[in-house]
Amino acid sequence: MNPEEIYLQTKEAVEELLVDTRPGLNPVRLMVMGGSSSEVGGGVIGHASSFELGEAMAKAALEVAAARGFDIAFQCCEHLNRALVMERAAAEKRGYEIVTVVPQPKAGGSLATAAWQAMKDPVAVLAVRADAGLDIGLTLIGMHLRRVAIPVRLKRDRVGCALVSAARTRPMLVGGERARYA
Repeated sequence: MNPEEIYLQTKEAVEELLVDTRPGLNPVRLMVMGGSSSEVGGGVIGHASSFELGEAMAKAALEVAAARGFDIAFQCCEHLNRALVMERAAAEKRGYEIVTVVPQPKAGGSLATAAWQAMKDPVAVLAVRADAGLDIGLTLIGMHLRRVAIPVRLKRDRVGCALVSAARTRPMLVGGERARYA
């Protein structure tokens, strides 16, 4: 799999997620991204890690986040309990719990490792509550989304060989038949 193609496909998927204009969705201030370089390359998650593919995905997502003005958190694999890599300033601004670990390709995943290396002041955090999420390779990012997640069907439904799923969030509707919503 060509890293340049993966970069372009990832960038397209991130951009497409941001343009969902359904009413009531939260603005994207924080996006969570999970990705399996193994799945992207045509392998099985956790068994064919490729740092080059992880680097291409991380670069694309970080560039879009910088251009569009939102923060991004990259989910590590289950070997690091799905902790997330993000910039220290973004983690501290939100009061997230910082944990002590540095991801590696075989313990954290290639995407999180590449993101760590590309960031100015990276930290790992235990959990986030993101406004949007992009999952490349079915890495299970749902635990890091706000409570009411709305699936987003992307035209870009694959990056490399990996399936892509995406979601945005909205505030919870509370009340009953007498409630009114804005």
